[in-house]
Amino acid sequence: MHHLSEHPNVVRIKGTYEDVLFVHIVMELCAGGELFDRIVQKGHYSEREAAKLIKTIVGVVEACHSLGVMHRDLKPENFLFTSSDEDAALKATDFGLSVFYKPDETFSDVVGSPYYVAPEVLHKHYGHEADVWSAGVILYILLSGVPPFWAETEKGIFREILQAKLDFESEPWPGISDSAKDLIQKMLDRNSKTRMAPDKPLDSAVLSRLKQFSAMNKLKKMALRVIAERLSEEEIGGLKELFKMIDTDDSGTITFDELKEGLSRVGSDLMESEIKDLMDAADIDNSGTIDYGEFLAATVHLNKLEREENLVSAFSFFDKDGSGYITIDELQQACKEFGLSELNLDEMIREIDQDNKA
Repeated sequence: MHHLSEHPNVVRIKGTYEDVLFVHIVMELCAGGELFDRIVQKGHYSEREAAKLIKTIVGVVEACHSLGVMHRDLKPENFLFTSSDEDAALKATDFGLSVFYKPDETFSDVVGSPYYVAPEVLHKHYGHEADVWSAGVILYILLSGVPPFWAETEKGIFREILQAKLDFESEPWPGISDSAKDLIQKMLDRNSKTRMAPDKPLDSAVLSRLKQFSAMNKLKKMALRVIAERLSEEEIGGLKELFKMIDTDDSGTITFDELKEGLSRVGSDLMESEIKDLMDAADIDNSGTIDYGEFLAATVHLNKLEREENLVSAFSFFDKDGSGYITIDELQQACKEFGLSELNLDEMIREIDQDNKA
């Protein structure tokens, strides 16, 4: 949840606390209840309303996959509305079965909830496409109010999932558009290889974050580096996985070739010069490679930077004498610690000293 915490349709994690018996997870309040309860209340949704909801749901799936996360338990009970309003935002929750995965990695543990589980999960050989199947089941339920594969027993449900034909004959299916049925068929394709599914883990997420980072001024980059190094293991676990995905020789640094190979492996078609620019932007100490700390700084999301406790710790790192101000000497010292001796400090200060009190 930390790894996905900036996504507007994922429930925010506020903190975790442990006592002798339990780990307590504090999350943002979603007072509107489960999507499941709304479906029960309505019977089913109109196509227009269902389209809005499924757009959010597949957006969450895409965001998870682009950050190398498989949810593995997508169902209407795990989507919550922020309030009881008709147009309240929908947010995914319950990442208890989620895992980090690498491109082409497969899993064999049978997890999930009977109605929503993909056939390949039952065959104990599956990848991220299983999430798309579950989202397809949700879409079927949104439009009809009943699950596509149903039986009295768990065994019966599994048999239906593996063999049954989709029912598009019963009410309300005759009145539902061909394009909606076509989408369901593409999401509920028993062959996971031909199933409609985005297949670019890490591409959009890492790229967009590197691009954002490259546009920042030097002090902001240094502050992010300081903050990234002070984050807890839980907060950066996912970024560690992404780093390992690109650092194929496990050297602890990412070379230009590894970054190029990592991005092309996930379908990115950036030119060499663009990759070089991203590399230079993330390489804070100009060593020619991106080390783990630099990668964290470049890919940790900005909402972590905006948290007050993180800003305070970053400020005190620069404000060595605790005066409440960062002086030129202190900046110089921080630059030395980062191996940035050649920086133009005047320019850096001009960028950030809004009231000219340098």
